[in-house]
Amino acid sequence: MTPTSGQDLLQRDVERWKQKQGASGQRKKAFVTSSEIPVEPLYTPLDTAALDYPADAGFPGEYPFTRGIQPLMYRTRFWTMRQYAGFGDALKTNQRFKLLLDAGQTGLSVAFDLPTQMGYDSDSPVSAGEVGRVGVAIDTLRDMEVLFDGIPLDRVSTSMTINATAAILLAMYMAVADRQDVAHGTLEGTIQNDILKEYIARGTYIFPVEPSMRITTDIFAYCRQHLPSFNTISISGYHIREAGANAVQELAFTFADAIEYVKSGIRAGMDVDEFAPRLSFFFGVHNNLIEEIAKFRAARKIWAGIMKHQFNAQGPKSMMLRFHTQTCGATLTAQQPDNNVVRVTIQALAAVLGGTQSLHTNSRDEALALPTEASVRLALRTQQVIAHESGVADFVDPFAGSYAVESLTREIEQRVGSYLDRIAKTGGAIKWIQNGSFKTEIEDSAYRYQQAIEKKENIVVGINEFTDHERTPIGLLRVDPEIEKTQVTRLNDVRKNRDNARVERTLGALREAAGTGENLMPFIYDAVKAYASIGEISDTLRKVFGEYR
Repeated sequence: MTPTSGQDLLQRDVERWKQKQGASGQRKKAFVTSSEIPVEPLYTPLDTAALDYPADAGFPGEYPFTRGIQPLMYRTRFWTMRQYAGFGDALKTNQRFKLLLDAGQTGLSVAFDLPTQMGYDSDSPVSAGEVGRVGVAIDTLRDMEVLFDGIPLDRVSTSMTINATAAILLAMYMAVADRQDVAHGTLEGTIQNDILKEYIARGTYIFPVEPSMRITTDIFAYCRQHLPSFNTISISGYHIREAGANAVQELAFTFADAIEYVKSGIRAGMDVDEFAPRLSFFFGVHNNLIEEIAKFRAARKIWAGIMKHQFNAQGPKSMMLRFHTQTCGATLTAQQPDNNVVRVTIQALAAVLGGTQSLHTNSRDEALALPTEASVRLALRTQQVIAHESGVADFVDPFAGSYAVESLTREIEQRVGSYLDRIAKTGGAIKWIQNGSFKTEIEDSAYRYQQAIEKKENIVVGINEFTDHERTPIGLLRVDPEIEKTQVTRLNDVRKNRDNARVERTLGALREAAGTGENLMPFIYDAVKAYASIGEISDTLRKVFGEYR
C-alpha cells in the first residue's frame, strides 16, 4: 500500500473543510475579481504547489523580476511621488508645480490641454473653449520657458503625458534646458509617446499609424544618443483601463502595443539592448487590492519573459518592467467625494505593495473639476503617510508566498498569455487597432461592469448603495475663461517678435525631412528654437503624412 502523501492529506482536509462550511450563508452566489477570475473561499499550499520559486518568483532585482526590479526596493529609496498637474496657462501651472515641490513632491508630471495634445494652436477655431481646460496650454517655446521658470531641470525628473505631439514637447523641454545651461545628457524624466493606445482607447492622435510609429522610433533613436537618461516612452495601460478594460486586458493590450514598439525599433536598425532599458510603462490601479498587487507582480514576470524569449534581450535592464502608476479616475465619484480619499488610499497602497517606481494619487474632487490646491496637497500627503508611517515600504514584496496572491499572480499571467497568443495569431496589435478588436473587447468589459453595478452585484458606495442627497461641495477649482484670450494674445506677441524668416526655413527643412527617411527630431528641435508654434509644426507634418480618420 502506497503511503498517503502530505499533499493528499491536505487535499482531503480541504475537501472536508469545504463540505463542512458549505455555500450557504455567503453574501454572494459567486465571488470574482474585476477580471472575472473566481475567488475561492480558501487558499492553501495546494494552490501554489506548481510554483517553481526560482522560475516563477525568484529574488528581487533578479530575473524574472516578479518580486521587484531592485534588490531592496523602497528600503533604498521611495518611489517617485508625482502629482499630475496642469491647467490654464503656463504661469498658473508653474505656480502649482512650485507648491507641490514645496510640499515634498519628488517629480513633476505635466498635463497638457487638448489643443496641445492634438497639435492645434490656441487661436485655432478647433481650440475654442478648450484652451487650458484639462491641462496647460503650450503654443510655443515661450510657454515652456514660463512653465519651468525657477525649476532646475538638472535636479527635477519630469514626466510629460503627451503622445501625438510628443516630439515637439520634448524638443521644447530640451530648449528650456539650453536656457538653463543644463546638458541634455543629464535630463531625467519620461515622455509618454505611446500613440498606439490613442487609437485604442483615448483618441488624441493626429497622423496615420505608420508615420506615427516612425516619429516614435525617431524619438527612440535620437534619445539613445542625446538624452540617454530620459525614458523615451511610457507604454500606457492606464487609459486602456480607464476606457473600461479589466486588469487582465490592461496588461495584455499594453504588452501587445509594447511588442509593436520593440519590433519597430528593431526594424529601424537599433539593437534591442540599446533602447529597451529606456522603455517604461504606465498602469492604472483600481480598488481590488489583492488583484492589483497580483497584477503588478505578474506584469514584471510577463515582460521579462517577452524580452528574453521573444526578442533575445541580453541585458537585465532590458528585461525590467519599470512603471509609473496612477490611481484610476474612473473609480472616483462625484457623489460623496470624500469617499474618494479612501478609494485613492487603497489604490495607492496596492501600487506600493505591487512595487511601482512612481505614483500619482488622484484628488478627492477630480470627478467634479480640476483639483484645488488643498485637494492636491491631501493626495500627496496620502503617499507620504504610506511611505513614512505605514511600514509597508520596509518590506520587499511582502505578499510573496501568500497562497491567494501567488495563485492569482499565476492566473493573471496565464490569462494575459492567452490574450497575447490570440492577438499574435490574428495579426498583432496594429491589425487589432485597424479592425476594431481592441475597442470591442474593452466595450464588452465596460458593459459587463456597468451591468454588475446596476444589478448591485458590485456595490459602489454612494452610487448604488449607501446613497444620500449631499450637496456638491463648494470651493471647486474653475479655470478662468479669460485664460484663452490672454493665451492667444501671448501667441500673437511671439509671432510678431520672432524671426519669421527663420521659422519658415526650419519648417521647410522639416517638411523635406518628413518626405525622406531622416530622423525628424533635429528638425523639430530647430523649429522649436525658432519659436515655431505647435500648430505650425503639426500642420507641416499633416501636409506630408495626412491625418488619421
